[in-house]
Amino acid sequence: MADTAHATAVPDWVLKFMDAIDTLEFGEGFAPLTEDTDMFFGTEHIHGVEAIKAFFVKIDEPLNITHEVLEYWTAGDGVRLLRGEATMAKKSAPDQVVHAPFMHIFSLDQEEPVRVRTLRITAGPLQTDAVM
Repeated sequence: MADTAHATAVPDWVLKFMDAIDTLEFGEGFAPLTEDTDMFFGTEHIHGVEAIKAFFVKIDEPLNITHEVLEYWTAGDGVRLLRGEATMAKKSAPDQVVHAPFMHIFSLDQEEPVRVRTLRITAGPLQTDAVM
């Protein structure tokens, strides 16, 4: 029988992770990441928790941004799927708000405490008509 994903309640660690990205206050929200965690954001490959923090500071510091989790699924072998939407505006142009869909695929090394082996993120497009 093939593994399937099952919709489930969003765990607290995921909500803390999203909040850490929004606030750039990493503390408890980034506890599941380690120096061995690999993150793939689009075509970027970032290795290790400190480099991942620096990456989020680089892309999110100029923005007012909030991430909303819309759906969360669990699958076998530690795979967790998250679909959401980011609402963002440049701090220099706060009235120009855009919404971007995103998907996170977490591969966990362990469940308790949660440790993320790999995180894959896709985001956008911001304006579909720009690419069609």
